[in-house]
Amino acid sequence: MFDLLIIGAGPAGISAAYEAQVGGLTYLVIEKGLIANTVYNYPVGLTVFSTPDELEFNEGDLEPAREKPTREELLSYYVKFVLDNDLNVHTEEAVLAVEQTNDHEFKVTTDKRVYEAENVLFAMGAMDYPRKLNVKGEDLPKVYDHFRETYPWVKKKALIVGGGNSAGEAALFLASEGAETTLAIFRNDWEETDPKQGCIKYWVKDPLEEQLKKRCLNLFFLGKVIEIREDDVVLEDEDGNRQVLENDVVFVLIGSDADLSMLKGLGVKTEEGKYGEVPVYDGETFETNVPGIYVAGHFTNHRHIKAAIEVPKSLISRMAEKSKKTGRAG
Repeated sequence: MFDLLIIGAGPAGISAAYEAQVGGLTYLVIEKGLIANTVYNYPVGLTVFSTPDELEFNEGDLEPAREKPTREELLSYYVKFVLDNDLNVHTEEAVLAVEQTNDHEFKVTTDKRVYEAENVLFAMGAMDYPRKLNVKGEDLPKVYDHFRETYPWVKKKALIVGGGNSAGEAALFLASEGAETTLAIFRNDWEETDPKQGCIKYWVKDPLEEQLKKRCLNLFFLGKVIEIREDDVVLEDEDGNRQVLENDVVFVLIGSDADLSMLKGLGVKTEEGKYGEVPVYDGETFETNVPGIYVAGHFTNHRHIKAAIEVPKSLISRMAEKSKKTGRAG
């Protein structure tokens, strides 16, 4: 019986594992993909637009070659942190079910075995659950829900649908490397300047505007996507006019949502949060209405990597103190 079972080995899960180890809790991290799987799925060669102090577990640990780390530098940092601290992480093992068997007793079934834990922390990312346009043709092989690299699409006609940083970064990569690129975006997402909104941030927008000046990028102010076909895409602009664009590849980058089905199955209540539906949780302990079930990262309103790392620090210390009082720790 583990004191804590952590689902997900991203920044939140790694931080929780480290704090649990330091706090003397028995724990296990289960990750269906790789360590820092979300970072692994970033575009190859991407420069992460956060400074090291927003990404590292301990101050001064992350030392990129330039001011901000690349995807590869950040991924290497997270992997080495797990290895250097000998954290108990199982990768390529998928959680299939979480059931409550008693008060503060949970059975966690994976595709490899069954575990028991007194507390469970949900800290998975949301990249595996991308939002859909729900239009005809979205299931065609040329349609992708994430962007990895540009080189297969050089001299091809590429359409990116989306209004956030991921869509902007994909458009920038493609336009810079020779794809005939169109970014289909709502006007508000393009013109919005409030950094708290989900729009494209200035550090992505500025170089995109340079590509527009060079005529390497086309901007389409979107009303909606009508249909995706083998050789083209039917769009409706903001004024309601239909246009047909010749097309070879479509990237639908409109965000993703954490899968709440396991939490709901445990009886966890949900509410509308900052980014959509989230579990109801205590703002200090991050414990849900089901005692022993905790959330972090994409399951909360604190989704930035810095917050995902910081949350477990207070969460685990409170959990360890609570376990000591009840005599459960270890």
